[in-house]
Amino acid sequence: MSIYDKYEAVIGLEIHAQLSTKSKAYTADSTAFGTLPNTNISPISLGHPGTLPRLNKKNIEYAVKLGLAVHADIREHNEFARKNYFYADLPKGYQITQDKTPICNNGYITLFPNTDQEKKVNITRIHLEEDAGKSIHDQDPFHSLIDLNRAGVSLVEIVSEPEISSSDEAYEYVTQVRKLVRYLEICDGNMEEGSLRCDANVSVRLKGSTEFGQRTETKNMNSIRNVKRAIDYEIKRQIDILEAGGKIDMETRSFNAVDGSTFTLRSKEEAHDYRYFPEPDLQPTRVTTGYIEEVRETLPELPNELYKKYTEAYGLSEYDANILIESKPIALYFNEVCQLTKNYKAAANWINGPIKSHLNKNAISISELEFVQPKDVADIIALIEEGKVNNSIAEQKIFPEKVKSNATALEIAEKNNLIQEGDDDAIVAFVKQVIDQNPNEVERYKNGEKQLTGFFMGQLMRVSQGKADPKKANQILREMLN
Repeated sequence: MSIYDKYEAVIGLEIHAQLSTKSKAYTADSTAFGTLPNTNISPISLGHPGTLPRLNKKNIEYAVKLGLAVHADIREHNEFARKNYFYADLPKGYQITQDKTPICNNGYITLFPNTDQEKKVNITRIHLEEDAGKSIHDQDPFHSLIDLNRAGVSLVEIVSEPEISSSDEAYEYVTQVRKLVRYLEICDGNMEEGSLRCDANVSVRLKGSTEFGQRTETKNMNSIRNVKRAIDYEIKRQIDILEAGGKIDMETRSFNAVDGSTFTLRSKEEAHDYRYFPEPDLQPTRVTTGYIEEVRETLPELPNELYKKYTEAYGLSEYDANILIESKPIALYFNEVCQLTKNYKAAANWINGPIKSHLNKNAISISELEFVQPKDVADIIALIEEGKVNNSIAEQKIFPEKVKSNATALEIAEKNNLIQEGDDDAIVAFVKQVIDQNPNEVERYKNGEKQLTGFFMGQLMRVSQGKADPKKANQILREMLN
């Protein structure tokens, strides 16, 4: 047994999700990403004397949506507080946040849902706060630059209990949170743009111990994969220190994506005194039961609900259902197709197969699939069910033209002479041609090599240019060979 097998990790994650509001948390400044530095600002977001914040109601709505989605308790009486600290990109010298009255408590995130690894990780709290600005250290060799466009943007912070046991579970946790906020349409989840940020609190202890080890907090991970890499590195680093007789310092660390290491940012030997006190310029906000129920009515079907519908009502496999629910736009597209056809398995096959392949190949989203709308998928499925074309012809010849044309699937099939030949006499003629062209294989078939049926069917589809009805062709072929 290696030294690493003696220990277990204890991990808690703090996820900041930037809310998809058009204006900031307490001012009308735009939240548009990618604009010129220091243009989405105003005297209010800069904290000029005499200015007063005003609560963006969407903050409350989006936080309640998230709370309902994770089965949390929603607080009725919500107060705001000032979190005081000095940093160059914090123009007011404090953040408006929630200290003792987070809008949501409890709830949970389900890891590896619908599998034998399913696990619930409890949530401590979800609270509202505003973002700081951004310090830029790599554009000027002598100075750090400050962009305050992000200062005052609405955030929710989701704090988990320290119940995550591995980097794989942490990867899954962040994946599930990102999927959830995207389904709710309260955050775009783009970690590379900073819309979703994760801090990992990591400690290790001997297996069987009930006491927590000293933890470190690692920041600056801009992808879910890097969250996993940072945690793996930190677990190994801490075990190595303990095995060498050292001790773990309580500190904030950053992640180096180049080599996968973490490094010290600042010591946290003493707890930071943020001097929280009630925000004097904002009245407490009351979230009534009636309001919560109004928000509940707006919730979309969430991934686990869709999974249950797809597997139980539609009879799909676990594999198909899990692929479909990975993306909300894909799931909604599938739902629309299923309003137009009852062949749910064929609909799933088309979306998870040719359609997704086309999207990936061309790096586009399903909303950009201009000429293949849900009705077009249902039409293709109907053509196959009616025996007018077979699946191979539909996938290899009709679909590639459909993505470029507004013509219907039937029009494409007729224009290219792809309508399946179901006439017995015509199929008999094709079979005779195949038998005449392959006398040696016919003789082998008669001598017992029945597996050659597949060879003959391949030849038959070739000479018929794929238009022979496979079921009829197979039946006639066997009769004539026998």
